[in-house]
Parts: sequence; structure tokens; C-alpha cells
Amino acid sequence: MILGIAGWSGSGKTFLIKNLIPILNKKGIKVSTIKHADSSFDVDSQEKDSFIHRKAGATEVLISSQKRFALMHEYNNSAELELKKLLEKMSPTDLILVEGWKKENIKKIEVYRESLNKPLLATKDKNVIAIATDVKKIKNIDILILPLNKPEKIADYILKLLKY
Repeated sequence: MILGIAGWSGSGKTFLIKNLIPILNKKGIKVSTIKHADSSFDVDSQEKDSFIHRKAGATEVLISSQKRFALMHEYNNSAELELKKLLEKMSPTDLILVEGWKKENIKKIEVYRESLNKPLLATKDKNVIAIATDVKKIKNIDILILPLNKPEKIADYILKLLKY
């Protein structure tokens, strides 16, 4: 299952995902994530050989060890891959949490903090199926409200979506 965790910058998306993963793992759910970042992000550091390979012009650099691997692909002036294409690169799992991509056509839990003074995504996005928030009630909204600071309640909701 693919589930978006969407919201404005500073709303707590990463905080929520960081807390959901261990709860879901304890319930036997294998979770992977995809995080959208701005174009200037880098997972490599300048003194590493892999960085030198990329800067020399390698289209892809795969780094591997006994514990993990990372594949970096340089776009070289082509457009960013669509979420659908990125999902195809993921290994099979029970749940993929997608952070960001708030305009994508996938089911989403919106993370909303009234204090940010940003509009609710749910008012314009029919894919928002629940709102995780730090407020008790949101006026004129007929969508499930989940307590942002109680990730175990949000995990229970996700388990119901997964039919566990």
C-alpha cells in the first residue's frame, strides 16, 4: 500500500513518520519511505569517492556495504522522475509512506498545524482521507481527525487501512 503523508513545511511530517515506523514495525509491518526534497539536496560528501565519480560525469553511482546500499542517479538536465516511476524502483513491502508530493493522486494523511497559518490541503484534495493535527476540531471539515501527538492512534488507523 502507498500512503502519502502531506502537509506544509514545518507541519511535522517527518516527526510523524519517524514515530510511526517503529510502531508499525512492532506490529509486523514492513515500511519503506520516499521523501521529496528540493533540488539542491545531496546524500554524498565531497571527500568520498562516490562524490568524485558523480562529479566526473557518472550517470549512476551505486555504493554498497555489508549493511546497506545507495543508488544515486544524476538527471543531467532531464525532468525529475514522476512518483510512479520512483515507486517502481522500490522493493516489495507492506507499506510505502510518501513524504511530500502533496499534489500527487494518492491517498494521504494530511499533517496540519493551525499555528502555521496555512490552508488545509483537504479542502481542495479529495485524496486526503484523514488529518493528523494538534487541534481538537477543524470547522467545516468532514474528514477523520487524528491526534498528531499520538502516533499509536495514527498507526492503528493505518493498520485498519492495511486490513491488519
